[in-house]
Amino acid sequence: MAKATKKQALGRGLSSILKDDSNSTKSLNLKRKNAIIDNIDINLINLNPYQPRSSFNEESLQELTTSIKNIGVIQPITIRRIKKNAFQLISGERRLKACKKLGLKNIPAYIRTANDQESLEMALIENIHREDLDAIEIAMSYKRLIDEINLTQEELSSKIGKDRSTITNYLRLLKLNPIIQSGIKDGFISMGHGRSIINIENKSDQIKVYETIISKNLSVRNTEELVKNYKKHKTKNFQAEKPKYISTAISKLSEIFKTNISINISGKGKGKIVIPFKSESEFKKINKKLNDL
Repeated sequence: MAKATKKQALGRGLSSILKDDSNSTKSLNLKRKNAIIDNIDINLINLNPYQPRSSFNEESLQELTTSIKNIGVIQPITIRRIKKNAFQLISGERRLKACKKLGLKNIPAYIRTANDQESLEMALIENIHREDLDAIEIAMSYKRLIDEINLTQEELSSKIGKDRSTITNYLRLLKLNPIIQSGIKDGFISMGHGRSIINIENKSDQIKVYETIISKNLSVRNTEELVKNYKKHKTKNFQAEKPKYISTAISKLSEIFKTNISINISGKGKGKIVIPFKSESEFKKINKKLNDL
């Protein structure tokens, strides 16, 4: 009977275990690598300026919010104390945002002792192991660990449990044209596509290949063949440089629709405009903007 009660408590989330009468942050003496779990007042937690993530998927955040509403917070966030009654988030911003949306007053948290550099390192390493990071976010986190924590690739490999070749492959993505990096972040092309494109040094030619991939919906294997063909024949099989009015239109349309617009044009002036979308909701937003024009 006792076991059943314990299982039920866990099912309700840590909030049911870390009960507090008001705004108390009484320690529960649960330790995790020099950290203890407390139930912390959400208003005392400041966001982490070292957070490697720049954006959060709203749909995914809403799913997490619903989950926390139904079963509570399963995994505590990680914070550090910066003042007597103030904390700074190290990892768990999505959980914190979800709890705020629900109007919760407290959240279970690991409290760790860390200076600024250690906080940055922990935030980056913990976020690297998230399942929903895109390849560019991972690459940027690797680069920050190397540049700001002064880690070698070998040291980084040891800390995160990835071999050096994997780290190198991610870091090479940062040599891509920024437009292509955005395409990987937004899911229009994969890391595999990016690894093929990186074999082209000229960033303008990278864009030509990228636009061809998008317009023809090429697979990674097709892209590898395209790049191989390019390296053999240079720009022979690629479109000529786009007229200025087309380049201007691409820029303006991409800004309006908040996505990477591509325009293909033939030598006779004929062409087509491609507006990519990743979901039905995105399509509806694009359709609404078209109707409003």
